[in-house]
Amino acid sequence: MSEVHMGLDVGGTASRWVACDPTGAVLARGRVGGATAHVFNPAERARLATVFDQVAGALAENGLKPTTLSGGLTGFGAAAADEIAGLAQQALGLPRDAILLMDDIILAFAAHFQPGAGHLISAGTGSIGIHVGATGDVVRVGGRGILIDDAGSGSWIALRALDRLYRTLDHTGSFAGQQVLADQIFALMGGSSWHDVRQYVYAGDRGRIGTLAVGVARAAELGDGTALAILQEAGAELALLAQAMQTRAGELPVAVIGGVLTLHPAIFEVLSAQLPGTVVSRPTIDSALAAAQLPASPGGALWRTLLADGPRLG
Repeated sequence: MSEVHMGLDVGGTASRWVACDPTGAVLARGRVGGATAHVFNPAERARLATVFDQVAGALAENGLKPTTLSGGLTGFGAAAADEIAGLAQQALGLPRDAILLMDDIILAFAAHFQPGAGHLISAGTGSIGIHVGATGDVVRVGGRGILIDDAGSGSWIALRALDRLYRTLDHTGSFAGQQVLADQIFALMGGSSWHDVRQYVYAGDRGRIGTLAVGVARAAELGDGTALAILQEAGAELALLAQAMQTRAGELPVAVIGGVLTLHPAIFEVLSAQLPGTVVSRPTIDSALAAAQLPASPGGALWRTLLADGPRLG
């Protein structure tokens, strides 16, 4: 069997893995089921154990033997690191000191920046900004869920659109001037009655709600002014995350990732315009690959040192 460094990016709907040889060359990659790091929930613990088992099975099928595992997990907290590592050890047969775990947003940062080199904004179903300093201190802004904020995210865009539609309906008795937006949103929901909307929103999760942002983008493309304004507001809100990090951690380059950016050009245009003088980029990040290459990378030892006791939130 060939010995490999394993990289794993665990998300709620899917987990991606990459196996690299000691030089960092990719030998195999794949995708297995989703999970979270919420191992305090027995069902989530079982899902995560299944992810490790599926990865172990895929490696065996490819004739590969892991020597290290570096992984990012959604919902990860340092308090659960040993329990999660135990699940990985059981499935992959690795010693504890060969396993490096972190939050998926930390992994995304490590995939693009060296510690202290920039700020990362992730805008998908939710939104968050993060900076990892040269000494391991972490500045985190946003990322507190749709009940509190998540401004600029897909779920925020969707809820903003629904709020605008129903305020118009309350005041005028129709969706006058916003019918295109209404049609696109309700088509995704499968109905336009209040019963349909209430069931979709209140019986679903933030991921389901976030999919409605696609309808807002379609409406904007069809000329709906309200939809376009909401997308522009989303860009402005994401810029505020960057400005908050600059205030707390210094004027540094900003990288923006996440599916929200693919909805409409106006989002990134407004975000960039509100950060004059700042280098703003839209990198394509392969977190699983970056994790697999971390042990052999020049900065790998530094990241292991910084994350040994978990990141220090600032």
